[in-house]
Amino acid sequence: MIGSQELSLATLLRVFRWKIGLTWALVVLEAGLMTLIPLFIGFAIDGLMQRDFSSLYLLCGILMALLLAATGRRVYDTRAYGTIRVALGAELADRNAALPISSLSARVHMARELVDFLEQELPDIMMAVLQLVIAVIVLWVFDWVLAATALGAGALMLLIYGLFHKRFYRLNRALNTQSEKEVKLLERRDRGAFRAHLMALRKFTVNLSDTEALVYGVIFFVLLAVIIFNLGYAALVMAASAGTMFSIVTYSWDFVNGAVSVPMALQSWSRLSEIIARINRAA
Repeated sequence: MIGSQELSLATLLRVFRWKIGLTWALVVLEAGLMTLIPLFIGFAIDGLMQRDFSSLYLLCGILMALLLAATGRRVYDTRAYGTIRVALGAELADRNAALPISSLSARVHMARELVDFLEQELPDIMMAVLQLVIAVIVLWVFDWVLAATALGAGALMLLIYGLFHKRFYRLNRALNTQSEKEVKLLERRDRGAFRAHLMALRKFTVNLSDTEALVYGVIFFVLLAVIIFNLGYAALVMAASAGTMFSIVTYSWDFVNGAVSVPMALQSWSRLSEIIARINRAA
């Protein structure tokens, strides 16, 4: 199926477009229903306070549709991406048959991360993006100041991540280079050398984790300020109802959750970019 094409996310998306396209459609449906829930909870709160149950019934319908969409997607995903893993692994093994077993084993393992990204991380990213867009739209409907605050924080978040992008790439490259040596070191049965290898892996992993913690800590601080500002603005300036207050705070939190996923996605892309370059090298 893949043939002589580059082993990359773009190739997998092109070759398996129908399988992946169906999973994406289910992801969008699930994400759309998920993002509607806070709004309709707010409607239900205001409705119940006036003894009107129609909004509650509508909320129940949305929750049931979400349950069916989420369950169906997960059942289908396992089968679709399992097929893609088989095709990618077989093609990679054929192309790199001349490599030492240690390097080939590491590259096959790394290649699985491409499919893992499509199956596990990309749906979360798509949901996060849709969550961000809908959150900003809903906040804008309530008051443009709420949406502007969220967008300003999002721009600052991207700037913060951009300062660390090259460091993420370097650390991922060092970690993958070290991982390729593992099987060869095991074959030597040299306990000292293998322990040094494990310590090197630990060092690179800790450096990555520390960098992630620093970046996400700073970003999360910025995003939490959005919730605090929007809550105060809704209460003191807008004099919103209980249901409206709930929706504003919830969509502000949805924006934070979605925004936090963006630097995680960018970090994943740094890792996958290095892996794609590595598995397409002849040696």
